[in-house]
Amino acid sequence: MSEPIIVGKVEDIPEGEAEVVDSEDAGTEDDIAVFHAEDGNFYALDDTCTHETAPLSDGWIEGTEVECPVHSAKFCLKSGEALCLPATVAARTHKVEVVDGEVLLYPAAG
Repeated sequence: MSEPIIVGKVEDIPEGEAEVVDSEDAGTEDDIAVFHAEDGNFYALDDTCTHETAPLSDGWIEGTEVECPVHSAKFCLKSGEALCLPATVAARTHKVEVVDGEVLLYPAAG
């Protein structure tokens, strides 16, 4: 597993909002959106909607789902599963944990 990236302190990302980690910093093909869901937990997905190029970080978070701001596809923040059309392909997930009040991102390999 890669070394974690410190995204920020818990209070830096209000519930219902997301912070984007640039792909160059993450060492991934896509930027990564770290979401603070309404269940109080943090989740991370590739920032690009799998239906069409749009940043999921600009979407709407409801519970543990995010809705794409362009065509309203929804994704599960826990699994990345596409929950409704027009998206049919899951978004890639990344591990996130909170340690001593800091949000740590572990970008997935590949």
